[in-house]
Amino acid sequence: LFAVLFNAIGVFDFVMNLAQGPKYLASAGMTPDQIAHYQQMPGWMFVVWAVGVFGAFIASLLVLLRRRQAFAVFVVSLVAFLVSLLYTYVLTNGGAVMGTQRAITSAVIAALLVLFSVYALLMGRRGVLR
Repeated sequence: LFAVLFNAIGVFDFVMNLAQGPKYLASAGMTPDQIAHYQQMPGWMFVVWAVGVFGAFIASLLVLLRRRQAFAVFVVSLVAFLVSLLYTYVLTNGGAVMGTQRAITSAVIAALLVLFSVYALLMGRRGVLR
């Protein structure tokens, strides 16, 4: 249930970014430089972002429904998140723009996605997920 609620935040953030763009990002406390970084993302990054957030949310629901596919979907979501980190921190100057707080947030998200994935794997091995 925690995973569903946590990952719903990611879905909400994605949808609000698409619906309201810079207005939403500013209301979330982003600086003009951070907003500009988001606005300059190529289209493929929005696809990666969508796969990450919707994948994690769907995987969380699959755990609640006791479906073995949860692990695979969590892994796809984690890979998408890691690609987004690669884009932000290696391929662009996003690390400098986003600052320490956003880096910490990204680390927490990555850690939780790993935790959720491991949980789904273990529940699958125990036969809880069918």
